[in-house]
Order: sequence, then C-alpha cells, then structure tokens
Amino acid sequence: MPVYDEVATVERAIEEVLGTELPADFELIVVNDGSTDGTRELLEQLDWPDNARLFHHDANRGKGAAVQTALGHARGEIAAIFDADLEYDPADIAVLLPPLLERRANAVFGVRAFDGYTSHSFLYVLGNKGVTLAANVLFNVYLRDIMTCHKAIRTDVFRSLRLSARGFDIEPEITARLLQAGERIYEVPISYRARSTEEGKKLAAPDGFRVLRTLIRCRLSGGAQLAAPQRGAAAHADAAGNGSLPDASGSGSSEPLRR
Repeated sequence: MPVYDEVATVERAIEEVLGTELPADFELIVVNDGSTDGTRELLEQLDWPDNARLFHHDANRGKGAAVQTALGHARGEIAAIFDADLEYDPADIAVLLPPLLERRANAVFGVRAFDGYTSHSFLYVLGNKGVTLAANVLFNVYLRDIMTCHKAIRTDVFRSLRLSARGFDIEPEITARLLQAGERIYEVPISYRARSTEEGKKLAAPDGFRVLRTLIRCRLSGGAQLAAPQRGAAAHADAAGNGSLPDASGSGSSEPLRR
C-alpha cells in the first residue's frame, strides 16, 4: 500500500484491508512516501498486527518508488497493489486471486466500470480509455483498463520486470513490461468510486501525457532484458530487524518499525 498525504483515509484503508477475508494468508506492507500532512505520525501511532509492516521514505519519491520498496520486502507468492484513497474495495482483492491460485495467469487486473456515480469526470474517463487504446495499439493486445490500481501479480514475475518509473507512470510501465515478457493479463470486473478533486484526487491532464510517454518508451526500448531479483536489500533489512528504508539520498533512517 503506497501512501502519500492520505491522513484522512489511510487508517480506514488499512483496517479494511486487514479485515478482508482472502483464500490465503496475507501480509500488508505500507510504504509512507514522505508524507507531510500528518500521515507518518498517524501511522506510527497505530498498533500494527503481526501480518502488517510499515516502512518510510524520508522524502517523497513517487508511487513507483513506493511500489518497488514494498515489492523488495514482499514475502508472499503473490503481490497486489492497493491504494490508500478508498477508491477501491479491498474485498475485490479476493476476486483477483483465483486465476493466480489456479495458475491460469501470472497477472490479474481489476477492470473498473465507469458510470455517472463512480467516475471523476467525462475527461478523466476519456483519458483513461485513450491511454488504454494507445497500449492496445502499441502492443497489439486487447485490454480494457491498463491504469487500474488493482493489479495482482506473481511476486517472482513482478520482480523480474524491468521497472524504472518512480511516479504514477508505474501503472502503464507494469502493463507494458508484462506484455513484453509474454504474459497474458487476466481481467476481472471490480468496484470503483473515484474521489473528487476536493476529496484529494491527485491526477491531472499532464499525467495522461506522462502515461503515453511511458508506453512509447517501453515499446521502443523492448522487453528482452529483465531485472535482477530485488531480494538482497530487503533480506538484509529484515534480518537486521530494522523497519526503516533508505531515503532518496541513500542515507537511510534509524527509526524502528512500531507495532
């Protein structure tokens, strides 16, 4: 769960995820990405159960960096992304798992149904459909929602992807790299209710152009080269019992994980 300035929703999001019934044991990894609105202080005051861990970035590095940090510390066979803004229903995580558990696919995306109640705006939906169309043309596939934040992927496959995006453009990059690795993405319908701008919706028109730029970059760069596993640093941090992560400068934090 990547978190940045979500003090109003993060506690409820954590409670709902931890309270979700899934067909397997699971662990929640929360990465506070340099929040400055009191989110860090709130998270540090929570009583963390054994199946939840908290890590911090000392400065805001972007959603992609937070996802990479969590992935480096993941211990399960399947990794799923869940945002802290309450736009998604954590119960839908269970909907993503059957194709993975049954080994029908290595990646499952939750497809959002946009309508008048759940959508942010017409232009937001149009932009989402536009970048999805671009991905389908560039990679000769037929997907319905590449920008969904509800993605579940086998952890080893996820770690093998050559990912470099640090911000929100991690979403199209994950999709592109999966397709270039020959993965057939399984899609299932999920619930969704977009926040309004007043409620904290962070996306804007420039983000759509960043998505297109990312898709084109991935298409031109090819996908033959895969990333090396990211287990080393995570294993070292876990073995040391240190629940902190290096900040953007690489100096790290000495503050321990609170439970």
